[in-house]
Amino acid sequence: MTRIAIFASGNGSNAENISRYFIDNNGMKPVIFVSNKKEAYIHERAKNLGIPSCSFTKDEFDAGVPIVEKLREYEVDSVVLAGFLLKISQPILDAFPNRIVNIHPALLPKFGGKGMYGNRVHQAVIEAGERESGITIHYVNENYDEGNIIFQASCPVLPNDTADDVARKVHELEYEHFPRVIKEIVSHKKILQ
Repeated sequence: MTRIAIFASGNGSNAENISRYFIDNNGMKPVIFVSNKKEAYIHERAKNLGIPSCSFTKDEFDAGVPIVEKLREYEVDSVVLAGFLLKISQPILDAFPNRIVNIHPALLPKFGGKGMYGNRVHQAVIEAGERESGITIHYVNENYDEGNIIFQASCPVLPNDTADDVARKVHELEYEHFPRVIKEIVSHKKILQ
């Protein structure tokens, strides 16, 4: 059984979607939700799913050690970032080498980096006149959105689309693909050497 920790900073809809996908499944189990915000709705989702959750401060995430200790307590094998906005510190990267996966709401390498999240990304896509956007699932390294790409899926951006329109399309791609790709990564041991 592969034990997964899911990190999220806000609503946690992707975390819930992933958890529901693995409920009856598949040699994988989300065992803890971790956030950098005590008030984030992900804690309510965790409670409803019967999954423990906890919060740490930005300083604790920067230090890394308290998070690594908590993940070891839950015997976590892999970490999934699902709308998590902080940079992953080196101690966490060292504890889970090539076992931390993120989803980004655009087609990297475009529209990535610090501060590029949520509607900021979708607005940038529209302002750049892009004809498509999508999702990128990638391994996490020491830089925002620069880890090796695992999977991408795209959706059209129409001339009259708003940032909210693009967000809806991207969300559909996230729900459709993220749990399946996580399963493929873990079950096929698609780990970078």
